[in-house]
Amino acid sequence: MHIGVDVGGTNLVAGVVTKEGEILAKAKRPTINDKGANAIIDDIKTIIAEACDKAGLSESKITSIGLGIPGPVDNDSGKVIFCANLPLTNASLADMLKEKWNVKIHLLNDADAAAFGEAYAGSAKGCANMVMITLGTGIGGGIVINGKIFTGFNQIGGEIGHMAFIHDGKSCNCGAKGCWEKYASASGLIALTKEQMDIDPASTMWQIAPDKHLVDGQTAFIAKGEGDASGQLVVNKYLNYLASGLSSIVNIFQPEIITIGGGISNEGDAMLLPVREMVEKSTFRHPVRNTEIRIASLGNDAGIIGAALAGVV
Repeated sequence: MHIGVDVGGTNLVAGVVTKEGEILAKAKRPTINDKGANAIIDDIKTIIAEACDKAGLSESKITSIGLGIPGPVDNDSGKVIFCANLPLTNASLADMLKEKWNVKIHLLNDADAAAFGEAYAGSAKGCANMVMITLGTGIGGGIVINGKIFTGFNQIGGEIGHMAFIHDGKSCNCGAKGCWEKYASASGLIALTKEQMDIDPASTMWQIAPDKHLVDGQTAFIAKGEGDASGQLVVNKYLNYLASGLSSIVNIFQPEIITIGGGISNEGDAMLLPVREMVEKSTFRHPVRNTEIRIASLGNDAGIIGAALAGVV
């Protein structure tokens, strides 16, 4: 059996995963990020053991362990290169886990893990060439080419959210300006919503979110659904930003499928149908075979499945 661990800033989740991509059992505990890497590793060891126990399996049956990390990793050395929100920068996670289990340890970026999970067992199952984007605080990205995660020569490729989108645009936390995620992430949508609310005090968006601290990724979509002109304006502008970036991905990679996850994907057809139409109008087209855009299907399980299996199948 294979173990997949989603190392999140809020929770650590471990799952026992079969080669077919089925999760037999999971265990979870809050992430304690103020006590150093050793404390996090101890908790990871604990939840792996708990997941095995829930699955009714001996830990001796573990054949590999994969970890999805919120940051770039060096899988050759088994180290985390950088982790902004957890004390794992330069941590030798593979060696620390091998102190207990002498099995293959595989590290990968959490967005790559989710992409592989969707490609192997989710919305792009059986697809050898796909791209996944996750619309959250930023934009996570994972690229699968010929059935393998593409990470570039230095293992930090696939940072789709940080592709240059608008020259000298909004400042990004990465230090650059104009990154796609500043415009097409959930955070970008929230910023657009607040800006338009300031312009239009009569907007329905003020009824949905009387305090701007209550604005979220649904606010403009709900207002649009109620016929609010400002909500319509915000959603249209946001979807154009999203579609423009997706069009670049299509033109560069021509993947069979792009799958979209994250909170904004919960808007379903209200997001998906207009984006498909916009992308179709702005990409190089094949007479028969063209990229399909879908909603991710595995939710938070994608990262667990992908982490478990990316290094072994």
